[in-house]
Amino acid sequence: MARIDTGNNLSAAVQQPGAKVSDDGYGLLTCTVVWKQNISSAYSSVTNRGGTCPIAATGTMKSHKWSVVEDALGVATITVDYIGIDSSSYGGARTEPQVTGSQGLTSENITTHPNFFETATALGFSGSPIAGVGTGSLATPAYPVVSGVSDQYSGNNGATFEAAIGRKFLGFRKPEFKGYYGKSNYLAPQTSFSGHFYTTSSSTVQGMITRVGKTSSNGSFNSIALLPSYMGTSFTVSGKNQLLLAQVSTEDYGLLYKVQYEVRFNREGYESAVYAAN
Repeated sequence: MARIDTGNNLSAAVQQPGAKVSDDGYGLLTCTVVWKQNISSAYSSVTNRGGTCPIAATGTMKSHKWSVVEDALGVATITVDYIGIDSSSYGGARTEPQVTGSQGLTSENITTHPNFFETATALGFSGSPIAGVGTGSLATPAYPVVSGVSDQYSGNNGATFEAAIGRKFLGFRKPEFKGYYGKSNYLAPQTSFSGHFYTTSSSTVQGMITRVGKTSSNGSFNSIALLPSYMGTSFTVSGKNQLLLAQVSTEDYGLLYKVQYEVRFNREGYESAVYAAN
């Protein structure tokens, strides 16, 4: 039987009912709209990247991706996905960062332990430090010579150094200190935060990238608070910043940019001569 065409010839895409709009709770808006059009007509009116979404929402959404299904009746079903930012979120310029935190342990050299030379009472340690400074001070250690060995000097728990003033740490060389003997590393706590946000500004993306390897005292990088306030607002110890922007990666969605990042926390702080502040 021959096909009979009547009514609208669908030369232009016609929006179908049932559009769906979602807000992720951080200011990101997404929408899916279905269109119908004759397969002999060009679909460019609705499939152009960056086209404005026909659904009125609290922010402007632009087309991101689309798909087409052509049926035997000569009608194309065009599904278009739109994405945008709620205008109530920083004026539609970017979304709120969505953050997760991770606390774990990583292997580090025992000499980096905060309790290695002096008792780190501020961190909860008490009693004698791991290796100590002998009868001297942190600036000028004074270790006694190991009995019977002229070029080795002894600290606490079998810690051995190459000179009376310390210099190179040679290891834990006394078997009677079973908890230390032969040990060279320890498990240090490591805290990191990862998150992402969306922005309409390429300069924001560039600003984030240029701050990789820099530190912060309050959780903000590039004037953007990357950590929620409930995680704290002050991150300094002994005048050193404790947060480091360790990684930034980006993707683009329609006319938006997705910025993913990782921030590392160091309880001892980062040396300003090694890591610049952002």
